[in-house]
Parts: sequence; structure tokens; C-alpha cells
Amino acid sequence: MKIKHHDIIVDPEHPFANCKLGREQYATILTSLIGSYAEGFVLTINNEWGTGKTTFVKMWQRQLIIEGFKTLYFNAWENDFENSALTALMSELSSLKEKGTANLFKKVLKNGTILTKSVLPILLKAAMAKYLDKKVVKELFEGVADSSNDMLQTQIQEYTSKKVGLKEFKISLEEFVQKSSIGKPIVFIIDELDRCRPDYAVDVLEKVKHFFGVPGIVFVLSIDKTQLGNAIRGVYGSDRLNADEYLRRFIDVEYSIPEPDTEIFCKYLFDYFELDKFFLEHNRKQYREFQYDRGSFIDFSINLFRNAKLTLRQMEKIFVHSRIALNCFHSINYLFPKPFLFLIFLRDMHFDVYNKIKAQKYNIQEFVEVFESLIPNNLEELAMNQFLYTEAELLCLYDNMKPYGKRMLYSNNEGIEVKINTSSAINVKIIDTIKTIRSDSALLENKISFLFDKIDLLDNFFPK
Repeated sequence: MKIKHHDIIVDPEHPFANCKLGREQYATILTSLIGSYAEGFVLTINNEWGTGKTTFVKMWQRQLIIEGFKTLYFNAWENDFENSALTALMSELSSLKEKGTANLFKKVLKNGTILTKSVLPILLKAAMAKYLDKKVVKELFEGVADSSNDMLQTQIQEYTSKKVGLKEFKISLEEFVQKSSIGKPIVFIIDELDRCRPDYAVDVLEKVKHFFGVPGIVFVLSIDKTQLGNAIRGVYGSDRLNADEYLRRFIDVEYSIPEPDTEIFCKYLFDYFELDKFFLEHNRKQYREFQYDRGSFIDFSINLFRNAKLTLRQMEKIFVHSRIALNCFHSINYLFPKPFLFLIFLRDMHFDVYNKIKAQKYNIQEFVEVFESLIPNNLEELAMNQFLYTEAELLCLYDNMKPYGKRMLYSNNEGIEVKINTSSAINVKIIDTIKTIRSDSALLENKISFLFDKIDLLDNFFPK
């Protein structure tokens, strides 16, 4: 049983061969943009967390290599234990050093020494002890010495040195880049910047802009701009800071990958996590009442995820939870696919609502109103009918938690009148739907607690 989605393998020859989201076309667009503008600039790929940016940029990086671009990939989140963004970026840049450009890179490092004195405290030498086996860092700190001068005089000297040093650093860096890039810009991908320590994220941005902004380098920042904006406001300690305006200082071109096809991704997750091991289990296939469960689960997952606008990571999480919970069902247990999936969705996305339903905190009318509040308006007819049926099943299963004489859904034992009021457009047919499904003996006999026990893993696992 798979309960974790592993990183997609990037085929070295066909990088997007395993992409299930049809994103190769966007990589082609971005490559064309970079190839048509040799001057240095900063490009952002701006999408929310959990939308597959990292997978995309790794596939794109490989595609760029195939097309003759030199590339660098830097995961800022994995490296924010380091205090100096300059050191980290220079270390990544050093990987481009070849026999014919080694001396040019030494010149870049030499000019960077002045900047190191100005930007980093001397104590950084001690903090960087773990790196001292790296030649690039040894060279970067070579010549740094303690100062015994008057503090103000030292600061003035450092300021002057910094101005001169920055100019010389950028000249030498541009020369190194030109010799290393072989006619195409170097693509420097910085990923997960929005997950870093806020001060480190700002430091990376500042260094990219002021130190590395030279012709021949294209920086690609893979970010969630909203989250990065929050980090920036945290650094400056003000909610009033206009983070968008601040980021415009660093970003030349902004690009967002279009949302993926939810249907394709749901079917991919269904296959990846091997849910057919439950739905097509031999004993289960013998029962007619279960024959539509598989299709119902897939169709409703597509509808639910699409209308809830879930990220790829959120979809994946719900599928993982579903796969684990299914192992608590015997092969011939009723599943009620739509209520089952909706409750897992609530547990992962609206935990407070989930717990209140579980604890029977809602009366029937409140249950209806809560359900309706979570469903978008103006749904297409097919989607509306799916949610309508799901609501009706949930109401019946929820009502069954009460003793027979105290059930709230019907005004009498024959179920002639349904005791709820509806106002939402999605639920104009809810009463008729409830009356219809009352003929389903499974919905008359089972309680919603049956699903909670499976979802919360309170029942034993059955071997599959």
C-alpha cells in the first residue's frame, strides 16, 4: 500500500515524460523568453504552495540543459541555516568554473573579499567553520583580518571599499559569466525562497539584485508571492509595508503556471495510490450494490476538488488519507463513497466542522446550513446534483445517530415530510432527494459514526 507520493522521476532525455499535468508547453514558453533576451533579468514563477512548482522547475531545468543552457539550482529553504546569502550564491556559481575560467572565478572571489568585509562580521569566520573544507569558501575569506582602527574611520573605509569593490566585483562577474555561458544566458533557479527564514529570504533578494544583476544571468525565483510578501513584512516589522511594491524592485517578469486539469490529476492519484485494490477486490465485485462505488468516488473527487480549488498537495493528502482509511473497511462493507470522501475533505480542510459533526453538535437544520456554506454557488447542474445527493446521504446517516424515536429529519415515522428549510440554490431539490434515497436500506441501517471510525482509524485494518 502506498501512503506517500514520491518525487516524480525526471527522465534525463525526456524531462516531461512523467509529467501528468501537461506542463511542458509552459516550459517551452519560458525557454523562448529566456533565449530571446540575453541581458540579465529576474523572472518569478508565482504559484501557491503545493501546486507543483518544484517539480516543474526541475523538469524545466533538465530541458534547458538539453537545449544548451548552463543552469544552477539552489534550494534556498534547505540552505537557510547559513547566515550569508552571498556565500551560498557564490558557492553555487563556483560549479560553473572550468579549466578555462578558473582564473576568472578567482578574480571574482578576490573582488568579493572586499564585499565580505563590508557585509559580514568578522565573527562569520567562526560560524562558517563547517565550510572550511570547501575551496571556494577558503578563497572567499582569504585576506579578511581584524581591525583595530577607530570604529567610525573603519566604517568610512569599509563604505568606500564597498562602493569600489561592488563595481569591480560586477565587472569581473560579468566577464566570468560571458566566458562561461557560451552564447546563452546562465539560468540560476532559486527555489523555496518563500519558505526560508524571512531575514535570509530578504538577504537573497538583495544580493541577487545588487551583486549578481549582470548581463548573461537570468534568475528564476520559484515562489508563492503572497507568502514571500508576508516574510518581508515580518523582517521590517510592519503590516503596512506594501510587499508588492517592494518585490517589484527585484522582479522584472512575473509568470504563473496555469492551474492543472483536476480530472487528470485525480485519476492519476487514484491509480498511483492503487485504490482499485479496494474497489475491484474479488469479493467486493460480486455484489451489485457496490458496482458504482468506484466511479462515484472518482467523479465526486474531481467535482469536490475542482470546486474547492484545492492545491495539488491538498488533493494528494486527501487521497493518501482515503487510501489508509479504506484499509479499515472489509471488502464487503458499505462505503458510501461521496459522504466518505467529503468527511475526509472536512477532516483535512475544515477540522472544526468535522469534529462538531462527529460530536453531534449540530441539529439537522444547522447541519444543512453548514454544508451549504461550504459549497460554491452557481454550480453546473451535474456538480450540483452530486453535492445534492451527497448532502442527502450525509443527513440520513447523521440522523441515524439518534435513537429511532428521536430522529430529527422527518416529521413522522413514515417519512412523509422532511423537517428542514432550504434556501440555497444548490439545495432546491434536497427534500425530494432525501425522500428518494429513503428506499435505500443501507442508508436506513447505517450511522455516520461507522464512517468516522474508519476515517479516524479506530477500527482494525483488514488485510488487502
